[in-house]
Amino acid sequence: MIRVLFLCVHNSARSQMAEGLLRAMAGDRAQVFSAGSEPSSVHPLAIRAMQERGIDISRQRSKSVVEFADDYFDYAITLCAEEVCPVFLRATRRLHWALPDPAAAPGDVVERLAAFHHTADAIEDRLRELLKESLLQIHV
Repeated sequence: MIRVLFLCVHNSARSQMAEGLLRAMAGDRAQVFSAGSEPSSVHPLAIRAMQERGIDISRQRSKSVVEFADDYFDYAITLCAEEVCPVFLRATRRLHWALPDPAAAPGDVVERLAAFHHTADAIEDRLRELLKESLLQIHV
């Protein structure tokens, strides 16, 4: 079974959404995790944006990359843009998808939620491409 770790700084939005998306897309064909270098909590708008896609990430929790220090992954995918991403060396393949943090988006709740939806769309597109290229050897 393939093991994938998504990383960003706070493990509150991008990596949490990526974890939920890939878990929904791959089912039991992959073990999917997320973590951050400065974990906080799962952002309420990330939960809401994913709920609107039919994916429940409300039970996920923000985790430190340190929790996975002794683990091995087939893929470690970083999702940071402006920040300094955590580094994880215990992966066969490391990918970097530079995506702006939707938690930093300005505006009212409608505009901020739109930023979360945009980020989820971008992650899903990249996951579909990754899966289509058979890099994860999982077909959805």
